[in-house]
Amino acid sequence: MYPYIKALHLIFVVTWFAGLFYIPRLFIYHIEASEKPSPEREILTKQLKLMTKRLWYIITWPSAVLCTLFALWLLHLMPQWLQQPWMQVKLVFVVLLFVYHFKCHQMFKQLQRDEVKYTSHFMRVWNELATLVLFAVTFLVILKNAFNWIYGVMGIVALGIFLMLGIRLYKRIRDKNPNA
Repeated sequence: MYPYIKALHLIFVVTWFAGLFYIPRLFIYHIEASEKPSPEREILTKQLKLMTKRLWYIITWPSAVLCTLFALWLLHLMPQWLQQPWMQVKLVFVVLLFVYHFKCHQMFKQLQRDEVKYTSHFMRVWNELATLVLFAVTFLVILKNAFNWIYGVMGIVALGIFLMLGIRLYKRIRDKNPNA
């Protein structure tokens, strides 16, 4: 049973992350649509609300729940993993991922009520946090005890800097050409 449970866990990790990567994109479009003139604003926000609702409740939430259930099943089968330092650190990142997920849920609910509390630039930065967690967890799981913490931390910081520079570059390009 172990390989099947692991495969299902990984499938739902992928679909959960797909939802977490795409939902902030939809938030960006929703925020930018709220700045458009009527009737374009109403047409776009109605469609974006529907898209985010479907993504959130049909893909992202079920994937998070199923990913967690299969992970707990794996830990039940392999309880010795809980003694491993890499697993303990991974679980810290999983908790951070759930914090990110719940914050996205809060943002989702606000936008469903047409409460725009964030800028599209903030959402572009927010969108990259899940990427950092994905990189950290992937390296932890693959490298396990061979993981060199100093290089790992430096790599995550460098990735974060690289992502922020990319966002700034894209903002400059957009400011010069709004249709980019």
